[in-house]
Amino acid sequence: MSRLILIFTAASLLLVACATNPVTGDKELAFVSETTELEIGREEYGPSRQMQGGDFNADPELTAYVSGVGQRLAAVSDRKLPYEFVVLNNSVPNAWALPGGKIAVNRGLLLELDNEAELAAVLGHEVVHSAARHGAKGMERGMLLKGAVTAAGMATSVATDDPGYAAIAIGGATLAANLINQRYGRDAEREADLYGMEYMARAGYDLKAAVTLQETFERLSSEQRQDWLSGLFASHPPSRERVDNNKVTARRLEVKDGKVGREPYQKATAHLQKTKPAYDAYEEGVSRLKAADLEEARRLAEKALKMEPREARFHALLGDADFAGKNYKKALENYDRALARDPRYFAFYLQRGLTKRQLGDLSGAKEDLAQSVKLLPTVESYNVLGQLALAEGDRGQAKDFFRQAAGSETGPGREALRSLTELDLPDNPNRYLKVRLGANQRGDLLAYLANPTHLTLRDLRLVIRYRDPGGRMRELTRILPGRIGAGQKLRVDTGLGPVTDPKMLSRLQVAVDRAQIVE
Repeated sequence: MSRLILIFTAASLLLVACATNPVTGDKELAFVSETTELEIGREEYGPSRQMQGGDFNADPELTAYVSGVGQRLAAVSDRKLPYEFVVLNNSVPNAWALPGGKIAVNRGLLLELDNEAELAAVLGHEVVHSAARHGAKGMERGMLLKGAVTAAGMATSVATDDPGYAAIAIGGATLAANLINQRYGRDAEREADLYGMEYMARAGYDLKAAVTLQETFERLSSEQRQDWLSGLFASHPPSRERVDNNKVTARRLEVKDGKVGREPYQKATAHLQKTKPAYDAYEEGVSRLKAADLEEARRLAEKALKMEPREARFHALLGDADFAGKNYKKALENYDRALARDPRYFAFYLQRGLTKRQLGDLSGAKEDLAQSVKLLPTVESYNVLGQLALAEGDRGQAKDFFRQAAGSETGPGREALRSLTELDLPDNPNRYLKVRLGANQRGDLLAYLANPTHLTLRDLRLVIRYRDPGGRMRELTRILPGRIGAGQKLRVDTGLGPVTDPKMLSRLQVAVDRAQIVE
């Protein structure tokens, strides 16, 4: 469990304060302090962006423009937070906000907007989610419903929405996934619409854009476009009610000569619009790669690069095709090119690390995989790091790496669990084998064993402990003959004599303290 999750759990369970919501003015209980909100936003902003495709670096002027619009709204918000705004390299139309004012919008959503006022409507809505503590209140609801189990559960694994790389985030990073994928309640959406439009009015934007934007969203929702349903609509479902409410708010807050900003928006997004065919080709290339059509994947990646040579993802797709074709030297060259253009995306380090491993550069592989984990801890990185540590003879570090990955129900996760079991079972058999005591009709003391692992075991030693009438702890041992195969269950006579008193069973403790793996 990450340090931040521990902080959140402790703070949530122990601290309750009555506070005034800075946006609505309502009195409410606050289990999550502002300090915790800020720390969550600060720590989870990076992993959240990594999971959603990484920052969009091919057009830094666009990010600067979006950030400028966001800061214009943040300046008139009711809560002063360290607001940040980024554009993510993701084609799915989506936007989200973390506690503490950390906000992101996908390039896929920017392609669907018409003017700056519509962008302001989107960003103002997200600013309210942060300012009004909607994310923090979502965590509080989870804590109230499930207690510390909620926070503990965040330390498992989650599939990312990254369209270019099907990574699996684990550990504390899954808190970020829960936050950006949470569904806001109807009241929170109403508040974000209402106060987002108030911020638009204060910043001088035309409020009709918030109405037309919701009308567009409602129409797209009825068309069941999958990209929208998996993006913005998953957490911000549109409705006729929201359209009507925005119309009422627009009439009440009427802004004279409000800014629409179609020309500056079209100028800012011109390059994005121009290179859209390149990203379409890239995504089709990813699809062809998954279908093992390597030549077509390469052709589409090269087509995308001709239209947008600055995009690191396109070079990485060439690397992925080369890696799949076992042309590791060529793959390494392409991953180097990807990292030269974007040195802050975890998947490039992961793939380059895997490539270096194939080329025998184990030191370089470890370095790249460790950097990948710093940006986003993933099952595959930890599993391969465990394999590298094991190859070097460092069983303790290998166990630690495999343990990080072993909780994930994925191919690499299951592989890590198998490796961890093989390393750790001889030292700690009782962690893996299930055993209980019972008696048959004659009163013979029996051991019932189950081996849920993938290993065949032999020379199991049972340790049975009990207190004698004088209160002293006694211990009996029994070596079990034969083997117990993977997935098998056994009933074994311990040979330790009959059970004369049925209550005696409840006073016995049993464990397996030794087992050998059959090679």
